[in-house]
Amino acid sequence: MRSDHRLLGNGSGVMSLGSTRLKATQSYSTRVGCCTRGHCEMSEVGAEAPAEGTDTIFGKITRKEIPATILHEDDLCMAIVDINGVAPVHFLVLPKKPLQRLSKSSVEDKALLGHLLYVAQDVAKKQSLAGFRVVINDGKEGCQSVYHLHIHVIGGRTLSWPPG
Repeated sequence: MRSDHRLLGNGSGVMSLGSTRLKATQSYSTRVGCCTRGHCEMSEVGAEAPAEGTDTIFGKITRKEIPATILHEDDLCMAIVDINGVAPVHFLVLPKKPLQRLSKSSVEDKALLGHLLYVAQDVAKKQSLAGFRVVINDGKEGCQSVYHLHIHVIGGRTLSWPPG
């Protein structure tokens, strides 16, 4: 699987998302690699989590400070097109609540986590997917690159196994 979010940088501190150029901040790495065959290719991917409460690119997207192609939005979450997907259909489901990692969720998050999975399958149906894969990267060893919980939904072609 490739990078968590497809916002690409060139190490200069400027990132682009579609036609929008963004100045990188300390809360977001300017270079994003990919995780394949169980190892991370760039040091920023699979890095330690930033301090709790640190803003992320996904937080900015859910607040609509940065544009994205929105497939679904409700009070709890947003589904957006992954701008550099690994399959014909690749979208992300983002909670609006800034949870860093699945493994750091609490019992109070159970309903939200279930809602995210429900939205994932609902948007997949609307995308006419006959089958799909759901992926959540968690922590350094899980090659998480953006520390805002998000669900990858990948489909539109036959997927291989094992995934990475």
